[in-house]
Amino acid sequence: MVAVPKTMDNDVYGTDYCIGFSTAVTRSVSFIHQLRTSTGSHERIAVVELFGRNCGETSLLSAYLSGVDRAIISEVPYDPQLLADYLMEDKAHNPSNYAMVTISEGATMLDGQIHEWGDADAYGHRKLGGIGLATGDVLKQLTGQDIVYQQVGYLMRSGAPDALDLMVAVNYANMAMDLIDRESSNQMVALRSGTYTTVPVETIMQGVKRVDVDALYDEKRYRPLVRQVTGKPMFLY
Repeated sequence: MVAVPKTMDNDVYGTDYCIGFSTAVTRSVSFIHQLRTSTGSHERIAVVELFGRNCGETSLLSAYLSGVDRAIISEVPYDPQLLADYLMEDKAHNPSNYAMVTISEGATMLDGQIHEWGDADAYGHRKLGGIGLATGDVLKQLTGQDIVYQQVGYLMRSGAPDALDLMVAVNYANMAMDLIDRESSNQMVALRSGTYTTVPVETIMQGVKRVDVDALYDEKRYRPLVRQVTGKPMFLY
């Protein structure tokens, strides 16, 4: 057996990068920028729900790169009233009178539950989705503002991959075939510190890969807070 890390959440332990992550972030940033036009012209609050079951890296980086006002991630439950207050401040300070927030599909409100539906799959996972809509409904009640709700979801991971994902996928495939040719089994191809390498498959069970909240996120103000990037991987996980 030879493994290739492929999840757009970029949450496989043992590698800095999983196929699909760059495309997902690139698409999300593009959609967020496009959504600014309608959100600003209607002077509303936009809630953009992105994929991310247990790891909020897509929400965090998409917000960071697109200049979104607030970002809700899977790792930190949030207070709806506090978020509403922040977004109203952001809206008031914006010359175009609008505000935007990204939210991971696996995010939860304080004392709330993950929004799941449908039957569990072979791995025990039910489908996620709807926390953005629920958040929008609560924000409308708390602020009296009209809400633009956009669930990006599958659009993040559909269509042609970007150049970085193409390069990594091709190189991972070539590495995997080389391992097979050499009959080197129970390995996972990986990127570590910018270098292609392999790790034993059991490495993925030795930890969890999540957002480094202390280094990258302001959990009191619900926004990216990149204190420094020296020594961090390219994608700052």
